[in-house]
This record gives sequence, C-alpha cells and structure tokens, in this order.
Amino acid sequence: MEKRRLSFWEIWNLSFGFLGIQMGFALQNANASRVLQIFGADIHELSWFWIVAPLTGLIVQPIVGYYSDRTWTKLGRRRPFFLTGAVLASFGLVLMPNADMFTAFMPALWVGAGMLMIMDASFNIAMEPFRALVADVLPSDQRTLGFSVQTILIGIGAVIGSWLPYVLTNWFGIANTAEPGKVPFSLMLSFIIGAIVLIISILITVFTTKEYSPEEMALINNYEAEENVEESSLLNIFTDFKNMPATMRQLSWVQFFSWFGLFGMWVFTTPAIAHHVYGLSLEDTHSSEYQNAGDWVGILFGIYNAMSAIYAFFLPAVAKKLGRKRTHAISLVIGGIGLISIYFAPNENWLILSMLGVGIAWASILAMPYAILAGSIPPRKMGVYMGIFNFFIVIPQIINALIGGPVVKYLYGGDPIYALVTSGVSFLIAAMLVSKVKDVDDEIITSE
Repeated sequence: MEKRRLSFWEIWNLSFGFLGIQMGFALQNANASRVLQIFGADIHELSWFWIVAPLTGLIVQPIVGYYSDRTWTKLGRRRPFFLTGAVLASFGLVLMPNADMFTAFMPALWVGAGMLMIMDASFNIAMEPFRALVADVLPSDQRTLGFSVQTILIGIGAVIGSWLPYVLTNWFGIANTAEPGKVPFSLMLSFIIGAIVLIISILITVFTTKEYSPEEMALINNYEAEENVEESSLLNIFTDFKNMPATMRQLSWVQFFSWFGLFGMWVFTTPAIAHHVYGLSLEDTHSSEYQNAGDWVGILFGIYNAMSAIYAFFLPAVAKKLGRKRTHAISLVIGGIGLISIYFAPNENWLILSMLGVGIAWASILAMPYAILAGSIPPRKMGVYMGIFNFFIVIPQIINALIGGPVVKYLYGGDPIYALVTSGVSFLIAAMLVSKVKDVDDEIITSE
C-alpha cells in the first residue's frame, strides 16, 4: 500500500491550522517583552521571564510526541493534540494582556509570565504533532512541498499577528497607550482576535483532513500494527534519544545556533530598536514614543514573516536545483547578514531590508530541517522523534534566556543592540554546520 498523493489544496487544508498557531505565536514574539515591561520587568530580566517558554517545551514536546504516536481516537492520531494545544493557547492569549486583573492574588508581572508559559507550552503541544501529521500523510516526494506550504501559512499568520496592533491603532484609531501598569487596548484586542482565529483555523484542519489508521500505516511502512509492537513505555524516550539517527544528531547543531539566534531576536528587538534606532531611554516604556517603536517592531516582524511566506513558495524549486542542505546554508547566511545589518541602519525604514534577510532564513528554518529529518526517522516513531528534535530548539533558547540578560548588562554595557548582532553571528555559525549534515533522501528532490 502506498500513500495517496494530495492535491495542493488538500495540502493547504492539512496545514491550515498553522496560520492560527503562528498568528498567536507572532503576537507573543512581537509583544510579550513589551507587555512584561509594562507590568514592571527590567530590560535585564526579560530573558529570564522568557525562559519558562522553552523550558515547558523541553518537557512537553517529547511526551506529546510519544503519546501522539500511540493514540488513536475518533479525531485521529495527531489532531486531538493540536486541538488541545490551540484551546490552551487561546486561553493564554486572552489572559496575558489582562494579567492586571489578578493583582489581588499576585503581581501582574508574575501572572503575565505564567500566561507566557501557558501560551508557549500550548503552542508546543500543537506544533510538533502538526509537523508529524505532514510526515504521516504525505509521500516522501511531497514532503518538501508540505513543509513549504506550512511555512507559507506560518508567514501569513505571522504577518497578520505582527501587524495587528499597528493596524488597529493607525487604521481604526484604537489607543496604543494606557496608564502605567495597563496594557493598551489595541494590544489587548489584538490578543483576543488572535485567540479566535487560532481556534477557527485549527478546526478547519481537524474537519478537512483524514489521517491514516494504524493498520493502514502498518501496511504503508511494512511493520506490524501498533497493538502488535513490542511493549514500550514513556521511559523509552531516553533510549530513542540515545539512538537517534545520525542525520538528526548532525542537524541538532544547526538547530542549536539557529534558535539561539532567533530567541535573542525575539527577546531584544523591541528594546534594541527603541534605544539604538529611536534613541529612547530603556526606562521610559510607557511613553507614546516607546509604544510607537514597539508597534514598528510589530511591522518589521510582519515583514520578515511576509518574506518567509513568499520565499517558501520558491523553496521546493530552489531545493530541487541546489539541494536542501545548500539551500538552507545560503538562507541562514542571508538571515545572519540581515540581523547584523540592524546595527548599521541609519533609521527605522532601513530596518525593512534587514528583516527581508531574516525572513529568508526564517522560511528555511521552518521547512528545510524537517524535510531533511523526515527521511531519516522510522515512520512509527515520527511523533516522538519530532518531539525529541524539539530539544534542539528549546535548549538553545533556555541557554540564551539564562545568559542573555547578564551578557547584555555586563558585557554589552546595557545596550541590547549587541544581542541582535550576536544572533546574526549565531545564524552564520549554523550555516557553516549545515555542511556536516547527511540528507538521507535528498535525491528525491535533486534527481527528478
């Protein structure tokens, strides 16, 4: 038995939930630091508050992957997990900007940090089963297209999420300032809209996508049905980690430096641009000028995500021509140069060029490693290995969260712009490490 080839629109619906996931993720990435600063976080503490996000991912991802490999319900194998993640993430999106409602119980800053943890854990619950679903459903020669379509939808959702606060303020006149300790209504409304879109988009995938049953997967991949497989336990995750495929080990270093750089960008872009480009004090987070800088960062994040969506359309063709490894390496170099160039930008408009480069890297980071990885993973362990692969996304974020603030304070003299330069250098290191990766089934692309 072979997997059925899907039409473009079937692949589109298969990944459509990612639009909502990334819209919520973009709202978090572009605005969480600003929200936490409004609630009283110091610039040097920001990375510590962000640590809860990757830490929960480190714990949640492999467990979700393990159980999604072994779960079959009326909704299927992967769909129950990303539906649950979407509901929980929506809960966090609504409550994070409203954290001051709970000051009778604990400080708003701690509630906001808790909601950040809930959101990121929930996005983690949703994301990797979604990636495993693409690998489950699509034949090998459609996987690059599948992950590229996913990246397109990620880009569209991220553009909407990143630009929403700016649009609500500048197109609809909704205030982007509030009294000290309060989140502006434009930002609060953006998070609520993001929660609604997240639920709707996930439901579209849930109701339009059919998963293969365990028996069908067994016939496709020539192994015994799940119930006849040797007994295993959750502790087997550690054995699977030890025995991970060589390609996965090689990709782990590429992922480490890619996501170390991304985390630094997400945490420090708003204060870095407000201070380095706008010339604002890092203490004056309630001023209209600082909020305008924050809104512009949202626009810039939308630009890099829009670029990623456009570039993702061409990724399958580029990868077919150059190979997936070379495509990924070139994309990372362009992104690294983009981040480093922020230091030299004469004004905020020049940052658009920087973010176009970042968008090229982002598209490749979201697609190429997974397309390379999928061909090296045993099909019946797709979920758990996708979850383990997430270690190499969250561990660098945890390390950056621990050292990012102190490095900015003591090594960079309190100037966060150098954190963005460090992120750019990290991308360049990742690009060099791509050459060490063995792509097991790259011939599917290059030989056609």
